[in-house]
Amino acid sequence: MGENSKAKNYGWKALIPILVFLGLYLGCGTYFSIKGVDSPFWLMPRYVALMMGILTALLCFERKEKFSDKVDIYCKGAGASGVMLMGIIVLLAGGFASATAAIGGKDSVVNLGIHLIPTQFLIPGIFLICCIISTCIGTSMGTQVTMIPVAIALAQGAGLNAGMAGAAAIAGAYFGDNLSMISDTTIIATKGVGAEMKDKFVMNSKIAIPAAVLSMVLYGVLSLKGGTIAQAAEAGAYNIFTIIPYFTVIILAIVGLDVILALAIGTGLACVIGMAVGSAGFFDWAQAVGSGMEDMFWLAVFAMMVSGMLELVKTYGGIQWLVDTAMKYTKSRKSCQYVIGLLSMAISGTTLNNPVACLISAPIAKELGEEYKIAPKRMASLIDIFSCAILMVVPHDSGCLLVQQYSGCSYLDIIKYAFYPVLLLLFTCITIQCGLLMTKEEKEAAAGFHL
Repeated sequence: MGENSKAKNYGWKALIPILVFLGLYLGCGTYFSIKGVDSPFWLMPRYVALMMGILTALLCFERKEKFSDKVDIYCKGAGASGVMLMGIIVLLAGGFASATAAIGGKDSVVNLGIHLIPTQFLIPGIFLICCIISTCIGTSMGTQVTMIPVAIALAQGAGLNAGMAGAAAIAGAYFGDNLSMISDTTIIATKGVGAEMKDKFVMNSKIAIPAAVLSMVLYGVLSLKGGTIAQAAEAGAYNIFTIIPYFTVIILAIVGLDVILALAIGTGLACVIGMAVGSAGFFDWAQAVGSGMEDMFWLAVFAMMVSGMLELVKTYGGIQWLVDTAMKYTKSRKSCQYVIGLLSMAISGTTLNNPVACLISAPIAKELGEEYKIAPKRMASLIDIFSCAILMVVPHDSGCLLVQQYSGCSYLDIIKYAFYPVLLLLFTCITIQCGLLMTKEEKEAAAGFHL
């Protein structure tokens, strides 16, 4: 097709490939779940559903153009640097998890966790730890790849619900992604609307922290209900040295080292410790790394397939249609705030990329916000909250996929424990409806608008 600028704008129809994919995958999975079929989401494999969406885009858009030109657009998206980076990270994460398990680290961290923490507090503890780590390092991905395997292992070792543990880890990871001042979404959102990061942090905290506290309470209550199972869990033997790779990766990530280097160092350290304590030789370690990477190949490939399809959707006007539609429904200060948030959510949910959502939404939010006298820190907060919240609940985001990979749980087993994103959005909507967290300037300006 030569240039993307020459592509026809299909408007909302450009979103059909996404609808095909989600309709087949979620639709079939939900239907067979209701029917009580075993492994309902495996009957329509995600690859097949996604390929149907890709073929829809390739075959239905610009049929007069060369098929190879449309494939080039797909390949451009599939090979984007961000996607390749994610692929490297998940492969390294798989190798690290497998290598550390091979030297006994997984069993040791499970037994140590059961020994130190009352079992009924394990899942609230997982959520809190993930919140702290993600806030320190400013990334959900880095937190997920390091903590989800540990969280699942701890829950399974203690006889607790692995789906709930996975949901808690995902939520905690996005807590910091949304709140941290070094998060890419925070930086993009604040710079895009002209807000100060510290002001956005304070605004965000007043919504996110209450939602997080209530989520911890809910996880604690549900864990207590599983007390009869939890009491049966006993702490086995553990070797503190085999746990060192986990703490090393977490500490290195917290101090700001690139997650790729942190995972590489942790994996190498597992080799050294395994040989030192006699739990695994060099080739045992090498085979474990290879096996772990192979287990993650599917996720790397899936990410490339999704990104390629989204590039086609973007090229043919799907993203622009979302933007234009949002502009039409802005009639008041309240609706302006909802439009800003929902626009960011829609882009984030369709692209599976909250930084991109913030980048696209910010200039539109700034224009709308200035017209309706909304404080920049409020706009930045809305953009960031909505873009992160949706990624905690979509079935094809990396967090949910990782939990399924390590736990064997279905999407429905995870999503029913997604308390934090629901509470985060609920509290945000309450502030919009009730006019809470408004600055003095906003209150004065609001007098001239219909709330």
